[in-house]
Amino acid sequence: MTDLPATIALLERQDDGWRGEIPANWLQGRTALGGLSSALALHAAQQAEADLPPLRSALVAFIGPLSGAVTVRATRLRRGRNAAFVQADVSSEAGLGLRATFVFMAPIASTLDHRGGEAPTVAAPRPGDPISRGRPEIAFTGNFAMLDAPAELAGPAEWLRWVRLEGRAGLDPMVELIAVADALPPAALKLLGRFAPLSSMTWQLNLLTAQPRTTDGWWLLGARTDHARDGNSSQRMTIWNADGVAVAEQMQSVALFG
Repeated sequence: MTDLPATIALLERQDDGWRGEIPANWLQGRTALGGLSSALALHAAQQAEADLPPLRSALVAFIGPLSGAVTVRATRLRRGRNAAFVQADVSSEAGLGLRATFVFMAPIASTLDHRGGEAPTVAAPRPGDPISRGRPEIAFTGNFAMLDAPAELAGPAEWLRWVRLEGRAGLDPMVELIAVADALPPAALKLLGRFAPLSSMTWQLNLLTAQPRTTDGWWLLGARTDHARDGNSSQRMTIWNADGVAVAEQMQSVALFG
């Protein structure tokens, strides 16, 4: 099994970007997990510009399938006094698979300090808890340890699950977090009560802190479907650290074929 640090380490710098391979253990069906391809895009974006401020937002479009050999190209769109915009494209033999715009922004002095996103009251995993190590039929899940929160804490169209990336040594914290952030199945599947073919289309992730940290690698992920109709689902997602502090908010559009 090839973990995320090894996948990044195997990227080769080329004149026009980076060349690498999507390991088979990171696939979900015929394409890579969105968190994996987004992590490769973020890594390339971080190398495209010197002395970038912290990542604060990512806008990702999942355009086509990504597997096998891939090319990652990153381009600075604009850099101002406080913020830098970097675009990253990931392509494979099938063509452009992912396009991401990353916004890096330095802290700005402000009188505002308003915070929400309180975490559900659920303890972080402890030794002896029944940790799941993935499902053999869904390859990418083997890269994560997972533990569902008590069922009564999640609604009928909501997942609430502790997730930890198992291979993370030496990773940039933002690269680790963006890989973890996409680990949950779409919440609309809970409404269906069964598996159905699906495809994420767009994803926005907003970081609420410049330095996301947690304990022992555990993050609490929540995903709730607000609307699911005509084969499309819109969902909101939150990530909390092990202390119950919200570190990211997200929104995703998902196509469901079933």
